[in-house]
Amino acid sequence: MPKAAVQTSSVRAFSKADYEKLAAWRYSLRRFLRFSEEATSEAGVTPQQHQALLAVQGMPGREELTVGELAERLQLRHHSTVELVDRLETAGLMKRAVSAEDGRQVLLTVTAKGLRLLEKLTAVHRAELKRVGPELAAVLSAVVTAAQEEGA
Repeated sequence: MPKAAVQTSSVRAFSKADYEKLAAWRYSLRRFLRFSEEATSEAGVTPQQHQALLAVQGMPGREELTVGELAERLQLRHHSTVELVDRLETAGLMKRAVSAEDGRQVLLTVTAKGLRLLEKLTAVHRAELKRVGPELAAVLSAVVTAAQEEGA
């Protein structure tokens, strides 16, 4: 997992407006993430479990992921991902099977129970995004534009 490195020798002075834009983005993002944390908690899962279900179900063009792919999608270490999958499997939300093509790989899929839960969570997340989406888009656009203008 890449780590953000802070290089103090090349840090320039930023304007008050730069800090305000970045702070506004972080605040908007944090508010959405808090909403998501509360919604998942009310549904009986953790945010990380929700993200794992979403990552598997939302994998473009496929219905399953390997544990390694899920670890990458979640930016977790392999052993942490295995523990997360163990909990999801125990709850009946995800299942694993050995790949028929490569017996070394374990493939993860969302169960019918997991899909029902994911559908409920997706509905409430989409409703919230509809509500706060314009603000998130505007704030992100301002931050990205400022960063691009800096490099020009």
